[in-house]
Amino acid sequence: MADAPYLVALALVEISGKRALPLTGRSQAAAAAEAAEPGEAGRSLALELLLRLWQRSDEGPLQRAAGDGSLLLVEIPMEVMSEQLPLLKASWLSGGETQVLLDSLQGLVSRAWRITFAKYEPVSFIAWP
Repeated sequence: MADAPYLVALALVEISGKRALPLTGRSQAAAAAEAAEPGEAGRSLALELLLRLWQRSDEGPLQRAAGDGSLLLVEIPMEVMSEQLPLLKASWLSGGETQVLLDSLQGLVSRAWRITFAKYEPVSFIAWP
């Protein structure tokens, strides 16, 4: 299990003009890490993250900060998750460039998807970038 990547859903947003980068994640079994798509685990994390965002909308208007790349699901090694992701997040929250954050994130993850939704369709995952 130590070799299995961590599955993380994250959102690049602004709430009342202030940046926020909420995230949620969980470890996954090696078999799930080998699947073509994150499946139910990914959908569950997306739902949890979106519910948290919805609750935070009480703080003010909510806006995506990176267009279609604002809602992501990534597979990331646990050590990277705990050591490097907090540094990227802190840098972006303090005014770092969005594209620098996205480029750096791409270099850290093993696989990634944009979380998308279309009317009358289930949540889906599109390979990112």
